[in-house]
Amino acid sequence: MKAIVVHEYGGPEVLKWEDYPDPVPGRGEVLVRVAAASVNPIDDKRRAGLTKDFYPIQFPGLIGIDMSGTVVKVGSGVETFTAGNRVFAMADNTYAELCVVRAEVLADVPEGLDLLQAAALPLVTTTGNQLMSATGVTAGQTALVIGAAGSVGRSAVFTAKSRGATVIAGVLKRQIDDAKTVGADQYVGTDDDTAIANLPLLDAVADTVGGRTAEKLVAKVKPGGVFASVIGTPQNAADYPSVKAVFVFSKFDRETLEFMAEAVRDGKLVIPISLKLPLREAAKAQATVEKGGVGKILLVV
Repeated sequence: MKAIVVHEYGGPEVLKWEDYPDPVPGRGEVLVRVAAASVNPIDDKRRAGLTKDFYPIQFPGLIGIDMSGTVVKVGSGVETFTAGNRVFAMADNTYAELCVVRAEVLADVPEGLDLLQAAALPLVTTTGNQLMSATGVTAGQTALVIGAAGSVGRSAVFTAKSRGATVIAGVLKRQIDDAKTVGADQYVGTDDDTAIANLPLLDAVADTVGGRTAEKLVAKVKPGGVFASVIGTPQNAADYPSVKAVFVFSKFDRETLEFMAEAVRDGKLVIPISLKLPLREAAKAQATVEKGGVGKILLVV
């Protein structure tokens, strides 16, 4: 098969379009012909060696987490999938024409959802859902999502709204007009100190940005409230002992992924796709991600 192969840590230029041995499914595994993989910031960090202490690449190796595709073959013991099934998952080594995925982390693409679009969803929608779930926000409460214009932030907003909460979307002032597609009840510029000062005390904050913004907004959580973050707890969290600070690391959950994917299919949640590139142009895709912006980038096989 063809794949994006990494021989050393470095910049996007270390991503090489090369031949690579076809993977073979073992017991409990499924071989998938990849339709598309999406590019996530964790992919850039792995390529650069920033995660080598806990998530290394075995050179020459592959990277990539999100994928969608069609089942080619199943290993022994797999009864839930058959050849031809449309599937998607948070997996591993997904920048390739073929990918082996554990059956337990694979999900069927909901009927009516585009197969390519499905590749954009696993990591960001699961993370956003689990981030908001970690706050414990319930109907009648108010939650603020920092970085609501991003894919994880949009997913957190949707999750809070589905729980009956009032949601404030925190974005940069220049993003407020564009961010009104996220479905929040209110919007605030996270770079507007006056607007932040005027916020009411919040039951929960879901953070996807970190840094100084997180340090400012943890102060707006009411005593007994929760500040949950996918970046890390704010450096000044100890100054607010009555606020529960939680770090969220997403993990696979089929029920959550299917719930979020159905919301995308039904138009209740929008995860923008800003660019589709051939898999061989993974270096260009990662360089684009590193420049920032809103919207997922897909690598189409």
